[in-house]
Amino acid sequence: MSREVLRTAPILDGHNDLPWALRKIAGGDPVAAASVLDLRVAGTETHTDIARLRRGGVGAQFWSVYVPCGFTGHSAVTAVLEQVELVHDLAARYPQDLRIAYTAHEVETAMADGKVASLLGAEGGHCIAESLGALRALFRLGVRYMTLTHNDNVPWADSATDEPAAGGLTGFGREVVGEMNRLGMLVDLSHVAPSTMRDALDTSVAPVIFSHSSCRAVADHVRNVPDDVLARLAGNGGVCMVTFVPKFVSEELAAWDADLKAELVRDGKDPEDDAVWAEGRLARDARIARPKVTIETIVKHVEHAREVAGIDHIGLGGDYDGVSELPEGLEDVSGYPALIAALLERSWSPEDCAKLASRNALRVLRDAEQVAARLQRTQL
Repeated sequence: MSREVLRTAPILDGHNDLPWALRKIAGGDPVAAASVLDLRVAGTETHTDIARLRRGGVGAQFWSVYVPCGFTGHSAVTAVLEQVELVHDLAARYPQDLRIAYTAHEVETAMADGKVASLLGAEGGHCIAESLGALRALFRLGVRYMTLTHNDNVPWADSATDEPAAGGLTGFGREVVGEMNRLGMLVDLSHVAPSTMRDALDTSVAPVIFSHSSCRAVADHVRNVPDDVLARLAGNGGVCMVTFVPKFVSEELAAWDADLKAELVRDGKDPEDDAVWAEGRLARDARIARPKVTIETIVKHVEHAREVAGIDHIGLGGDYDGVSELPEGLEDVSGYPALIAALLERSWSPEDCAKLASRNALRVLRDAEQVAARLQRTQL
């Protein structure tokens, strides 16, 4: 039954970091990064390849054109342009499987033609270097959402994982949101502080999204969405795309990892060193079993989001290739049918599963386009 649901409503996933994963392997040249792996071959070292996208029922993907916070000013703008070019290069390299899409209609057409509709999402507002001109250029190149911050604040918006500075959005931050509305670019509130979420909802006249966030009431992690914000999505028309990142969705796992980090620091070891972390994790797991994160963990977040925001305001944003581990059963992009099957077993209707899979996200894209058309007409 899950396969039937995904035939009628293929997955539109909100966030996949494959472009940065390829850049980490091959460097900043988009042509080299696009060709470093053959994505037609199943079982690449990444979480994502074309065969697994097909097995997962993925019909549309927001590819993250991510730029780390260490890139600032002109270097951030250059890096995001390179990532945009990389996604375009991937689509050109695999024309039988990927197609760049700019509108909701083009997404639906690509899916009907058997392609994976490829959308672009810029992760981190630092990539525009406080330039509305750069924002407009990114939209012209196909970027259809921007995450207002990444892990660090930007001068005009507070991040969830930094010390408050702006108190949410500054005046310029509201200008950015207004310009995104005018363009038809979705305002993505993943990574931002709750104060920024609330200010953006107060400012935006178009639906917002959370491209890869889960529910703070289920797991109290700063990257998740508080219930009062979830509840506002119905009035705004937006969508929370539930993510699969284990440390975001499981308080028990996050606490276990925090204890391991404290042990390593106490012993004079660097927890940021991958080899040190792996060795420490193995040793601690032998003493205290590391909590498991499974499909059922994700189901709890999806069902809570449905309860608070409503069935028309939820989606999926796995964060594949942006994290080192994923829940059991969702280890790569082929796992979506198992998640849909778990929801069907819990008496979700096929129609509700179809809304979660892609119909809600497509509606948000279309609504944002209509708002932009209206705003642009009023300026003529």
